[in-house]
Amino acid sequence: MTAMSSAVRRRPGTRTVAIGNRLVGDGQPVFVVAEAGINHNGDIDLAKRLVRVAAHAGCDAVKGQKRTLEVVFDEAKLSQPRESPWGTTNRDVWNRLELPIKVHREIDDYARGFGLRWTASAWDEQSVDDVLSLQPEFLKIASASLTDDSLISAHRGHGVPIVLSTGMSTIAEIDHAVDVLGTDDLILLHCTSTYPSRPGELNLRMIPVLRERYGVPIGYSGHEIGIAASTAAVAMGACMVERHITVDRSLFGSNQAASLEPDELTDLVAAVRTVEAALGDGVKCVYDSEIPVRARLRRVG
Repeated sequence: MTAMSSAVRRRPGTRTVAIGNRLVGDGQPVFVVAEAGINHNGDIDLAKRLVRVAAHAGCDAVKGQKRTLEVVFDEAKLSQPRESPWGTTNRDVWNRLELPIKVHREIDDYARGFGLRWTASAWDEQSVDDVLSLQPEFLKIASASLTDDSLISAHRGHGVPIVLSTGMSTIAEIDHAVDVLGTDDLILLHCTSTYPSRPGELNLRMIPVLRERYGVPIGYSGHEIGIAASTAAVAMGACMVERHITVDRSLFGSNQAASLEPDELTDLVAAVRTVEAALGDGVKCVYDSEIPVRARLRRVG
């Protein structure tokens, strides 16, 4: 195993992080994030519909995405051919999907009306400032940004908890990112960054490994089809579950296939609540409900 960074060797951070009035981590209810991302396809009405889907399912937060395209992508990537309902290049697609911050603010206000927290993953420093203007209760750093020291450093110093996804990253790269960020108010999400992910590549046993290594709350960001693995992640110790959501997986978009439709999201939240209740406290006892059964069935004792 790669040698641990200085951040990992220091006294680990707390096992709970406050997101607004909610504690996330040991002994706390699982925090469920509905990743609307770019599945709104540039349509504010569709974005608001995704908020309603998340609220109906019982999620705790909804997340979008904010990028300054000319900073995140070079001209060659922007000009690359790509057929879509909005044009023939990547630029055409990404311009359509990039909501102005004033629209994020409108969606934020809409989400708050349902009791949901709104945030967005920022892919460049200007977008960090834009998202911070919404006064979010937490900031999310995407797996693609984990090795960008300048960008992840820009997330610090604002008194806002940080959630960092660890997909497509080595342990050495995660060590370094944690070294840059520090462990205060940090939640890491185990993640496999394929869309959709194969069950054999989800590696849920990494959840307790990350928890032991970094001493911070560990969640799960899933891109698989269905809800079984995301539910199992809770049994493995995930304190946060994030899933992409959509109203219809057949819609145009690179994330749609790895997203949950409304009924599936509702089923996931219900399953998460069942599992967290079933986990108990690890102390063996005889429940009151077992006493009459014991009296009826045991010959001795």
